[in-house]
Amino acid sequence: MPADLAVIGLGHLGLPLAQAAVTAGIPTLGYKTGPEGGSLTPAELRRMLSGGFRPTTNPAELGRVRTAVICAPTPWGADGGLDLSQVEAAAHTLAARLRPHTTVILESPVHPGTTEEFLRPLLEKGSGLRAGRDFHLAYSPSRVDPGNRDFGPANTPKVIGGLTPACTESAAAFYGRLTDKVVRARGPREAETVQLLETNYRHVNIALVNEMAVLCHDLGVDLWDVIRCAETKPFGFQAFRPGPGVGGHGIPQDLTGHSGRTLRMVELAQQVNNHMPQYVIQRAATLLNEHGKSARAARVLLLGVTYKPDLADQQGSPAHEIALRLMELGASVSYHDPHVPAWRVLGHPVPRADSLYEAAADADLTILLQQHRTYDLQGLSVKAQLLLDTRGATPTGAAHRL
Repeated sequence: MPADLAVIGLGHLGLPLAQAAVTAGIPTLGYKTGPEGGSLTPAELRRMLSGGFRPTTNPAELGRVRTAVICAPTPWGADGGLDLSQVEAAAHTLAARLRPHTTVILESPVHPGTTEEFLRPLLEKGSGLRAGRDFHLAYSPSRVDPGNRDFGPANTPKVIGGLTPACTESAAAFYGRLTDKVVRARGPREAETVQLLETNYRHVNIALVNEMAVLCHDLGVDLWDVIRCAETKPFGFQAFRPGPGVGGHGIPQDLTGHSGRTLRMVELAQQVNNHMPQYVIQRAATLLNEHGKSARAARVLLLGVTYKPDLADQQGSPAHEIALRLMELGASVSYHDPHVPAWRVLGHPVPRADSLYEAAADADLTILLQQHRTYDLQGLSVKAQLLLDTRGATPTGAAHRL
């Protein structure tokens, strides 16, 4: 069956897009750009294959689609900026097979200007075609939220900014098959900056509530009760909650080294959020000392090492740094996570607790890092010798909260 769509990059951005396209009845090719973190269960893969999904390693097939969406990962590079090497590789591969009238859309997180200044020249040089005249070019920020049961591709509006009005409309026609609402930006730069604003908004607000967590602990104030009350305000407030650090794939960008400008609030937010694992260690050591124990040789059980509840994704999870710092203090660290059968820190395997309640009863300190649905927190609070809850998920008074 010929494919209408090629998704280039099958990681945490590309796989959900491919799934949504197949669900919408669009025959879809999946082309990998490199080692990527996305994964499918066998049942999900079977459903996609039966619905018209076809993974391929043959780049020639990219020249037979009407729409190509680049979802290559853009991690931090050694120079402190975004690493566009996989986007570049995807562009070279696609350009050599690009046909007239194809719609090319970039969804990878990038700095404003990347679509026009970086991707466009690569596609034009490699294909001999001109963007906006011979093929359509647009940017659309990805709005993937893994595990969100309320909002998925169909009911999450899609923002699109094309190189020309015709490019925007062509991309809008494609996304209109996947989502209930398409929002047209003025151009690629505006659409790219939407992604920048949305990501930074999350990090800045998490940093604010993380600072409030430290302040409230020092003041003896129950921050979780403060948030509960504050979120009853029907305007001007959105509740964010503190935690042991900020995980996930969305990278805060202060544009340093790209535009010469620094978003000072984003830079400060990164400093605050990056300090949270160390703050958890401080609280853990203090709790142990208050109960006549030292962090050295203490048995510490970490609960939940993923970055989101009820998912296996560990991207950016603060659990790794927390485990490492505990080990440096001389603690004996073990973990439990129903979604992670094996876990390594600096290449060394961390012992996995088979019996959760026995492990919590045996540990000098249990730290809840992620609130998986399967955890009976009331039961854990009874079994654990000491329980530090970094998510505010335990019943009031049942544990020491962050």
